[in-house]
Amino acid sequence: MTNPTSVNEITDFADSLAREAGELIRREREQNTLRTDYKEQTELVTHADVLADQLITAAIRKRFPGHRILSEETMPDLSQAEHLDTPLWIVDPIDGTVNYAYGHPQVAVSIAYAEKGRVQVGVVHAPFSNETFLARRGNGATLNGNSIQHSGATELRQSLFATGFPYTKDNLQPLVSRLDAMIHQCRDLRRIGSAALDICWVACGRLDIYYENVSPWDFAAARLIAIEAGAKAGHFSEVPEGYPADLWGRDILISAPAIWQPVRDLLRSASGYA
Repeated sequence: MTNPTSVNEITDFADSLAREAGELIRREREQNTLRTDYKEQTELVTHADVLADQLITAAIRKRFPGHRILSEETMPDLSQAEHLDTPLWIVDPIDGTVNYAYGHPQVAVSIAYAEKGRVQVGVVHAPFSNETFLARRGNGATLNGNSIQHSGATELRQSLFATGFPYTKDNLQPLVSRLDAMIHQCRDLRRIGSAALDICWVACGRLDIYYENVSPWDFAAARLIAIEAGAKAGHFSEVPEGYPADLWGRDILISAPAIWQPVRDLLRSASGYA
């Protein structure tokens, strides 16, 4: 386990780095013609994604040369999450790339630091709203330096939920079934377009529930922030034996604690899980 001084050092470093990357992507969108491309023929990526990823990963390598990196754009090797012997950084340089390309403000830089598969530090910085969510394990969560807490929701009917939709559209029926069940049982849906911000908004009470299938870089930092804000985080299907739950993104569910189990039961039923 990292000693407290090192955790503080890592937190300050991640915070500063997320803000620097945020300034880069804000400047790129405001000053330059946005260049876009596609990964695997479906997933949008911009030149700013790559620039920010390079900035973040280069800084981590220089400061912590013995650490591993799992990043969406330059090192998206999910097997990194299975090797727990050395510290791991999990990076999404632009979470909400479609929002970014269309000029929407719901965009975030997400940086998490994990040891032995457990996320110890999480930073999610939203450069267009100038909001920085931050957490260290066991030390609570903050938004721009102020403590945050989940909504305290107790009834599904009065709960606001968020989810997301995949780039590939070849297996939408389970998603549609879940969405149908949730829409009928909850207050309403918000489609924000950034998993990291969805989760951070649960952490600060702007949302009550979030569920989705996502990659580690989408949720690792925000999940810790939500937990440290008192929200409950888990999954509505089973995590494979031996895989760190902090980094498993299939059927992730994060909500105010009192409604977590009812939502889990609802989503399992809608998914056809036994």
